[in-house]
Amino acid sequence: MGTPPRTSLRRAAASTLFAAFTVTGCSPSASAPPTGSHAPAPAPAPPARICTTLVSYWARETLLGTTWSGLDWEQKGLSNAQYAIHEDAVAAGRAEEATAGRAKALELIDRYVARRCAEEDGATGRAAAPSPAE
Repeated sequence: MGTPPRTSLRRAAASTLFAAFTVTGCSPSASAPPTGSHAPAPAPAPPARICTTLVSYWARETLLGTTWSGLDWEQKGLSNAQYAIHEDAVAAGRAEEATAGRAKALELIDRYVARRCAEEDGATGRAAAPSPAE
């Protein structure tokens, strides 16, 4: 008998590939997401939480004397008000470290920064929205 014609081989290969795509879910209809099933974008974090995370991180780094702690406030991504909180937190942390140790100083920094950032609504320098009673 001889070799099968090339068109028969092509058809067999195409059939095999089609079957493989269909079984594995790689058909064009399987790859498109259903309409209207988009997940909502995550809500942005409140300014006070962003402030707390950012300022607390840099105040802790400064107290620990890490390599990057010497960056200026702009390089750290802090606003003027956030930098003021940072400086106050570092001073309080250093005083606490002298009397109670480093672990207590780091805890104090976290509490202090969280309180100040909440009081100043993130300390971004923007005016707070007026309350409905005003």
